[in-house]
Amino acid sequence: MLYHAYEMQRAWLSSASAWASIGAELLTNPRLPMGYMGLGPAAASALEVFAHAAAPYGKPAFGIETVTVGDTQHAVTEATVVNKPFGDLKRFVRDDLPEDAPKLLIIAPMSGHYATLLRGTVERMIDSCEVYITDWADAKTVPQHEGSFDLDDYIDYIIEFLEHIGPNANMMAVCQPSVPAFAATAIMNRDKHPCMPDTLTMMGGPIDTRESPTTVNDMAMERPISWFRQTVIATVPMNHRGAGRRVYPGFLQLASFMSMNLGAHMLSHYEMFKHLTKGDDDSAQATKDFYDEYRAVCDMTAEFYLQTVEEVFQKHSIPNGTFVHRGKVVDLHEIKQTAILAVEGERDDISGLGQTKAALTLADKLSEKKKRYYVAEGAGHYGIFNGSKWRDKVAPVVEEFIADHSG
Repeated sequence: MLYHAYEMQRAWLSSASAWASIGAELLTNPRLPMGYMGLGPAAASALEVFAHAAAPYGKPAFGIETVTVGDTQHAVTEATVVNKPFGDLKRFVRDDLPEDAPKLLIIAPMSGHYATLLRGTVERMIDSCEVYITDWADAKTVPQHEGSFDLDDYIDYIIEFLEHIGPNANMMAVCQPSVPAFAATAIMNRDKHPCMPDTLTMMGGPIDTRESPTTVNDMAMERPISWFRQTVIATVPMNHRGAGRRVYPGFLQLASFMSMNLGAHMLSHYEMFKHLTKGDDDSAQATKDFYDEYRAVCDMTAEFYLQTVEEVFQKHSIPNGTFVHRGKVVDLHEIKQTAILAVEGERDDISGLGQTKAALTLADKLSEKKKRYYVAEGAGHYGIFNGSKWRDKVAPVVEEFIADHSG
C-alpha cells in the first residue's frame, strides 16, 4: 500500500504543479492586468516555487557535450558500451585525448539517485581520462523475469565492466560502492586477474562505519534488519515494468536525506523565491538545477538494500573480515598490486572521518608506497565529488595518484 499511496500523491501533485505553473505564467503576463496588482510578482514567484517542488522528476541526462581544457573547447562523445538488466556501462571521451590517456571506471552509488548525480565528477575527469561510469537501472523498471540483484551481483558487474575496459584501468568508487569496489579489487588481486585495476580511489565510502559514526550510521544500528524488511520495503505497482518486484523506494531515501537537513532545504527554496521576486532568474535556475537532480530518485532491489544495511552498517563485515562473495570470504590481505587512494571530506555528515581511511589499514599486505590518504578541508559529502572543491582540490590529487601508479 505504501507505493500505491505514493503514486496517488504523485499524480495529484503533478496536476497541482501544472496548475501552479499556469498560474505563475498568468500573473507575470504583461498583457494581463493581474500582473500589475501589487501582489502579482510575489504570488507568481510562490506559485513557481511550488510548481517546481511538486513536479515529477524522471531520469536526467548527462548532457556533457563539451569540456574546456586550458583555453580549448573539446567535443565529448557519450556512448553506452555494455547493456545489462540492472545497469549499463557508459563511456565518455573528449576529442584530442592523448592515446595513452588513462582509463577510469567510476562506480556510481546505487543509493537512490541516478548516476547523473556524478555529472560534475565525470565532466572533470574527462579532461585527462577516458571515462567509464556505471549507469544503474531503476529497479522498478526491471521486469521480474530478470531475476534478483544483490551485493554479489553488484561485484560481478564491476568485474565484468573492468574486463570490458581491459588491463591497466583505474577505478573510482563514490560513497556506497566503495565496499563492493574494495571487495572486487581483493577478488581480482587474489585471482591475479589480468584486468585488475591499477588504482582504486574510494571517496567518502562506508568501509568501517564504527569510525566517527554519523546520523545515517546510527539509524542503521538502532533497529534490527527485520524492522527494515517490514517497514521500508514495498512492492512495485502494476503501472511499472518491474511490477511485483520488492524494492526499497527511492522516494523513501529522498525523504530520509532531506529530513537530515530540512532547514537548509527550506531555506534554499525561500532563497529561490526571493531570487524570483527580484527577477534574478540565473540564481533561481541554479537552485532549480540542483533540485532537478536531487529529487530525481530511483528504487533499489530489496535484496541489495537489505544486504547492504546488514553487512555494511550492522555487521561491519568488511573490517571484521567476514564479508562473503559467492560463498567465499573476501580476503583483503590479497590486495598486493592495486594502489589505493582514500579521500574523505572534513565535514562529511554521511560517511564520517576515518571510515574510508580504514581501507588503508585493512589492505595490510599492500606496500605503503601504494597508499595515499587525502582529506578535503571544508568539504561535505557532496563536496568531495562535485563543485569547486572537487574540481580544484580533490580531482588533481586523483589525477596525480593515477599518473603515479597506472600503466
